[in-house]
Amino acid sequence: MKTISVFRASTVALAVLVLTAGMASDLRAEPDNVTSRERILRDPEIPALGNPNGDVTIVEWYDYQCPYCKTLSPELEKIIKEDGHVRLVLKDWPILGPPSPEASRLVLATKYQGKFEAAHKALMSRVGRLTTGTIDEALAGAGVDVARAKADLEAHKTEIEALLARNNEQAEGLGFNSTPSFIVGTFRIPGVMKPELFKLAIADARAKAKAENGKTTP
Repeated sequence: MKTISVFRASTVALAVLVLTAGMASDLRAEPDNVTSRERILRDPEIPALGNPNGDVTIVEWYDYQCPYCKTLSPELEKIIKEDGHVRLVLKDWPILGPPSPEASRLVLATKYQGKFEAAHKALMSRVGRLTTGTIDEALAGAGVDVARAKADLEAHKTEIEALLARNNEQAEGLGFNSTPSFIVGTFRIPGVMKPELFKLAIADARAKAKAENGKTTP
């Protein structure tokens, strides 16, 4: 049985940050459970960004109207690019009211035209509250065929709704209650974390994997 662990930092400052964020107890789930480690880290319906073959996985639950998610997004992207060995799994969690669910569904539909990453970045970099008009405008500006995305959304509605339901069940099962929330390796980090501390979290995740398995694994 594999578990998602509570984050144990290599520095006092990082440990305090995580402990004061309200960390939940360890989650244990069977491999075929929606909240199992494998299902959380490797959902086949979510394209892995960064290095898809990386040795550490970061999972982020976010909302396209979350200002903290928008602020952190380019910083996290920079860290992942500089490291070169991190997988990034993005889990839409539209909890901040309309039109967040609309934005999430449409971005997820863009994967069928190979535009998921571009669409995600377009909405994360969009300043201010979203509307149907600004969602369409931002996606079109990122090279997305919006009409096709809406057609794909209708065609794949069942799969997309099921994915959003899994994301929500996993977030709640892990004890998260706000965006952004993260897993780094197998450590749960609820709430906002300072960008510079992600490097320490990644290092801790690698060290933990080596200690447990004798090799580095996602």
